[in-house]
Amino acid sequence: QMGNAASSTVERLKRGRMAPNAAAKRKRNQDDDGVFGPDDCPDGFTARQLFGQGTSYTYDDVILHPGPIDFGAHEVSLETEVAKGIKLRTPLVSSPMDTVTEANMAIAMAEVGGLGFVHYNLSVDEQVSFVRAVKNHPVGSATDVNVVDASATFSILAASGRSYAVVTDDGRLGGRYLGVAHASDGKQLSASAKLVDHLAKVSAKKSRDDAHAAIKADEKLEAVPIVSDDGNLLGAETREYLLLRETLPDAGAPSVDAGGRLLCGAAVGTRESDKDRIKALVAAGVDVVILDSSQGDSAFQKSMVLHIRASHPNVKVIGGNIVTRRQAYHLTHIDDGKGGTVSVDGLRVGMGSGSICTTQEVCAVGRGQATAVYHVSSYARSLGVPVIADGGVQNSGHVVKALSLGASCVMCGSMFAGSTEAPGAYVTDPATGVRVKKYRGMGSLEAMQKGSDVRYHSDKNHLKVAQGVAGTVKDKGSVRKMVPYVAHAARQGFQDLGVASLAAARTELDEGCLRMECRSGAAQAEGGVHDMHSFTKVLFG
Repeated sequence: QMGNAASSTVERLKRGRMAPNAAAKRKRNQDDDGVFGPDDCPDGFTARQLFGQGTSYTYDDVILHPGPIDFGAHEVSLETEVAKGIKLRTPLVSSPMDTVTEANMAIAMAEVGGLGFVHYNLSVDEQVSFVRAVKNHPVGSATDVNVVDASATFSILAASGRSYAVVTDDGRLGGRYLGVAHASDGKQLSASAKLVDHLAKVSAKKSRDDAHAAIKADEKLEAVPIVSDDGNLLGAETREYLLLRETLPDAGAPSVDAGGRLLCGAAVGTRESDKDRIKALVAAGVDVVILDSSQGDSAFQKSMVLHIRASHPNVKVIGGNIVTRRQAYHLTHIDDGKGGTVSVDGLRVGMGSGSICTTQEVCAVGRGQATAVYHVSSYARSLGVPVIADGGVQNSGHVVKALSLGASCVMCGSMFAGSTEAPGAYVTDPATGVRVKKYRGMGSLEAMQKGSDVRYHSDKNHLKVAQGVAGTVKDKGSVRKMVPYVAHAARQGFQDLGVASLAAARTELDEGCLRMECRSGAAQAEGGVHDMHSFTKVLFG
């Protein structure tokens, strides 16, 4: 038995998944006097033991045990795959919800090493325009560019409080560039005066570096557009973003495709009409599509996977949502009608665990997220299929738990809602004076009225049953600050676990070296801030 353990340790060292000192401390050992070491009476349980008891656990129910450390947190690698062949430096992706991910969010997520999935509660043209904006975005340039169409007047600038507007023929990134208007130039004009008739003398540039140099050289410039060779607006370098960038942490290497363009994902449905949507998204350059359904183990989803495989073989497809091994099997062994099987390139796990989701309450179907992630991931890993843990994530500790239990990356909705990059305008809550943004579940009646009922297979029904709610969330600032913080906190968590990479965590999980326990309600309370008269909780700085 000792020989087998030593051999296992040697193999792990060969694979480079454990540091030598940590491996030596973890292996089974026996002193010369016959007394066994601490690993012979291990603390806690293996994941197989804990999650094999028939109890459905959430992230808060579980606590992980620390391991020996012989490396710094900065040495921890979080590199992962969101789908087969699509690598990310940061294992965080934004949810395809209409109050979370459009172009600005997808751009920001890719620039900090993650990925954004553009929602599809939109017309095909609108969703395609967002994907094009991401794929054509000059890396490092401003995301929240104020773009208006040729009919816009100075009243728009006054109402928005913005100091400039870039004018295109259609009011979108990718439209034909017409010029830049400054709010300061409209002070002596009527609010109804058209911006296009009072454009500033600004020379558009062909690269982000040239635009950056131009705005640094002239303090009067509010925005320097970046245009393509055919005169279409790709982005801009703005003074607003120049000042913001000075306050941001280092973003690290962005997520880009083979051509150096930002990676972008998009959600699609499983109806016949979605085939045209997918075709248009592929033409726009989308890298991965996610089949957006509250219950992904359906004939509709399998049929769409087969269609994408046949018609768009170079595009990665993620299936879901699912919570069981059986569902995972069905989406990784789809009968192709030719005697073989087809698999999705990734799986999305979660059902009823989101903060705005009521599926478990309304439909009595789902699973605790920690249990779902462990069971689906342990099966999918045997097939080399990455898993996205979707839902139930409220803090960096939940991210560590999801990744430690086998997820390849974590999808965030409520965590990113209310951020600068999330769609929608900030408003002040009249009751509290707090700055908020709208956030709603795609199963809420409000979202269903815009078309999201397709993901619940209820678009043909006269009666709509809500599986989510709508509300507001506080202003959370930019994800360009938040994501680097969460990623660094995750590295610190992995350091405490004694593992230096996600690959090492998988080995520890599979070999039973990663130990854990279920927490009582009192233990959960003790694990948070308590016994304080008052305190200020600052997450990062």
